[in-house]
Amino acid sequence: MSAALPSTSTRLALLVMGFFLASFVLIGAGVYVAVSTLLLHDARELVRADAVTLADVYRDGGRAALLAELQARIRGGGSDPDAVYALADARGLALLGRLPDARAPGPRGRWVEFAERAPERAQAQRVVAVERRLRGGEILLVGQRLQSQDRLLALMQQAALLALLIAATLGALVGWLTSRWVARRLRSLDATAARVGAGELGLRVPLDRSGDAFDRVAQRFNAMLDRIEDLLGGVRHATDHIAHDLRTPLTRLRNRLEGLRRQSSDAAARPELERAMADTDQLLEAFAALLRLARIEAQAADADAPVLDLGGLVGDAAELYAPVAAERGIRIAVATTEARVRGDRDQLFQLVVNLLDNALKHAPADSEVALAVEAVTGGVRLQVGDRGPGIPELERERVFDRFQRLEAHRGTPGHGLGLSLVRAIVRHHGGRVRLLDNAPGLRVEVMLPLP
Repeated sequence: MSAALPSTSTRLALLVMGFFLASFVLIGAGVYVAVSTLLLHDARELVRADAVTLADVYRDGGRAALLAELQARIRGGGSDPDAVYALADARGLALLGRLPDARAPGPRGRWVEFAERAPERAQAQRVVAVERRLRGGEILLVGQRLQSQDRLLALMQQAALLALLIAATLGALVGWLTSRWVARRLRSLDATAARVGAGELGLRVPLDRSGDAFDRVAQRFNAMLDRIEDLLGGVRHATDHIAHDLRTPLTRLRNRLEGLRRQSSDAAARPELERAMADTDQLLEAFAALLRLARIEAQAADADAPVLDLGGLVGDAAELYAPVAAERGIRIAVATTEARVRGDRDQLFQLVVNLLDNALKHAPADSEVALAVEAVTGGVRLQVGDRGPGIPELERERVFDRFQRLEAHRGTPGHGLGLSLVRAIVRHHGGRVRLLDNAPGLRVEVMLPLP
């Protein structure tokens, strides 16, 4: 059922329509049974009264009087054209009409139902009758044709079928309106969740103050967002303060080390001072990257950002890193087409630079790093591939976390924030990033939406 009807709204509409129709069928069946039972009861009461009258005629005048009365009624003298009569003697031989059953009734009589067929009628008519044994042994049958009742029941059936069709239409309409109402109530929650996931942490679900279940869910959702925003704000505030507070003394330390290196006359101390300066520079770069990462993650997506050519940014980055690649004999192969995206130029350039720098660090000497940009169905694809050791498939998601570095890459320069910045920039621009096997090496694929 779920596979055939993946939409929850569709299943809800069908469920409402099913309950609506089931209720209608149950009510209609109950009414039909009640009416048919009442009609049959009225017909039996009429037959019983008629049988009592004829029994009195027999008691007062005997068989001859009863036979004359029955013949008069059958010829049209009676007031009820739907009445049915029959009389048989004690041996079961018919004196008038015909009994439907050859068995003799008991002393208290019995009720019978049978179908009466007549040449002038196309269909047999249902008859309800009572058979009574008279004092002389004769068997009297008094019955009533149910054609009026059957016509009424047939009319009820036709009306019920028409009403069922109307009910099915109304049920479908009610189910559709119910599903639309539920979807509309949830649409604002879904839209808010999507925009919050895209970075608009200050957004909240509008409340209608009705106090129903949907309104309570919206209140809980807003309270959760408030808590998340407070926690993230605290973490961001602490991170910014730590980065700012530590960057200043580190900068002073670096300047003092630079001064000592210049003033030092000890040739043996110079390499140690230079290594200390390099470590300090790496710490400063890490703090700068942390601050940049925090700012990007805190920014909301800008729908009015300018449209730019991603291929041009890739070409600029390749030109910037060409001397670095040439020192190790690495060739940067660029294959770009015009691919326009909407976003922040500095952040997108940082994205390309981080990917290219990461590829050059791990690519072996005298190899090739491939840069490709193309517009494809649904977006713009940026690919950066190298021929290095690559990343095992099980580790590819973990390397996007902050300060995460594989054991095999511990000796290479870096602070473990490059791919974290890449993912933050891609998410800020509404895209996605994947790490793939380049056989051998690593291929990073970034998909950005079209403007």
